[in-house]
Amino acid sequence: MIGSTFRLSKVRLAVSLTTLSLLGAGLAAASGSPASAAVPIASSSASAVHIASSSASAAAGEPYVALGDSYASGVGTRSYIDDGTTCKRSPLAYASLISAAKGYSLNFRACSGARVPDVTNNQISALSTSTKFVTISIGGNDAGFVDVVTECALPAWASDCPGAVAGAQNYIRNTLPGSLGNLYSQISSRAPGAKVVVVGYPKLFMGEDCNAGTYFSPEDEALLNDTAVLLNDTTASRASAAGFTYVNPISRFTGHAVCDDVEWVNGLSSPIEESYHANAAGHRDGFTPLVSPPLTGAATATSPAVIADAEAAGPAQAAKQRTYAARDRHIEPEVFQPPSRELLEKLADERGVDLDAWLATH
Repeated sequence: MIGSTFRLSKVRLAVSLTTLSLLGAGLAAASGSPASAAVPIASSSASAVHIASSSASAAAGEPYVALGDSYASGVGTRSYIDDGTTCKRSPLAYASLISAAKGYSLNFRACSGARVPDVTNNQISALSTSTKFVTISIGGNDAGFVDVVTECALPAWASDCPGAVAGAQNYIRNTLPGSLGNLYSQISSRAPGAKVVVVGYPKLFMGEDCNAGTYFSPEDEALLNDTAVLLNDTTASRASAAGFTYVNPISRFTGHAVCDDVEWVNGLSSPIEESYHANAAGHRDGFTPLVSPPLTGAATATSPAVIADAEAAGPAQAAKQRTYAARDRHIEPEVFQPPSRELLEKLADERGVDLDAWLATH
């Protein structure tokens, strides 16, 4: 992502403290692009004229509720509705695109930072016996995945990546199944006639770290990817037990991880909260074609007209979500923290490492 993702081509560049502090402050990248600007959306040569399908017309207005965390809300797309919260709900997220393509009545309750209790306490109240469609992505924050990625981004001499991963995996194996089972049971009770699709998480990494300012080793990346697999397997098992459909994005996102030639997942980015989330292309070309067939019964063609419709629906969706703002404001986004010079100096002193000498060769 030009001007917003900090990448290296062959060798790692030394990153100044000023650069990292700008990242932490969420300022715009060196290109001068506004932090809130949307990622440019590629247009095809096809006509932008929107031709509504008969199935979309028949389904017009059917209630669709999108539940979950930042991967469901669309963090990473850089375009968000102004709903008075920090939930970062995007008109470019898969829920918005599917709703626009099919003419559904979307209630976009997914929120950045949400955990299972937040969905239970704040989101599933939007469900009812009239709800026809539900999507949900949840569990990563419960397992502390952002904190694990933050730990693994440190140099090997400064981090305990294996220990952090082990803690997350222990939670996923022993605690998360019960939490998901209870949540899915409540979804079934509140929306007994709904088609429910549970959406998993992609692998973040492809085996190398091209981002200036992070120090993931190939071993770190393998551990983090293995954790995503475990999280998906656990989620799939509980979804199946509840009678829900589960979709696994790992295969579709293969070749589009951080540092791949065509990234559908952001690497270290500015603003920092965009990091390690699916970008606009990831939602458009990754999640939407994966989620729409089991949810709606047919693939969704994300044409320029559909994208325009999704963006045009943003103000009305923002107004709808403001009615929930008081309960959503207590949810704090989980944000990756890149290694700062101050932290590295502290850790180097504790471990007897010559930081300047180490940085000169890394």
